Amino acid sequence: MLREKKVETVDKLKKLFTSCESVFITHYHGLSVSQISGLRSKMHESKIDFFVVKNSLTKIGVKGSKFEDLTESFSGPVAIAVSDDPVLAAKILVEFSKDNEQLKLIGAKVFGEQVDYDGIKSLSKMPSLDELRAKLISLIQTPAKSLASIVVAPATTVARVFSVYSNKSTQ
Repeated sequence: MLREKKVETVDKLKKLFTSCESVFITHYHGLSVSQISGLRSKMHESKIDFFVVKNSLTKIGVKGSKFEDLTESFSGPVAIAVSDDPVLAAKILVEFSKDNEQLKLIGAKVFGEQVDYDGIKSLSKMPSLDELRAKLISLIQTPAKSLASIVVAPATTVARVFSVYSNKSTQ
């Protein structure tokens, strides 16, 4: 790799490590190109960066970032997933690793906390940020709907009473 290309790659990694909230480290040894491409496309659909990294460049790129303590994990055939939604990334990685045992989940750092394999599995069972947002909106809307029906109910009841009373008086 040319020196300019290496400097460009390190700069991209530095920007990535300073802007994201979670990094997942995997070993992909034994996966075919089509399997890695399939995983990469699943990740891309969910707006998660997933790529194979050159360990020496990654160790330089991670220096000075909040992920610097992951440096020792960058050895062997490493691919990383970088995301602002760690639950979604964990779900995709865990699901993929169930079908493809060659993908090994080494570890992660999520919102400043290091997470091991068991932590990644636990994280994958949580609802994603989008699911939590939907639940929150539902919880907020439910009282409003109930309040609206309570406010409308007395008026409806009064209208029915008047309707029955008017029907009796016309007969």
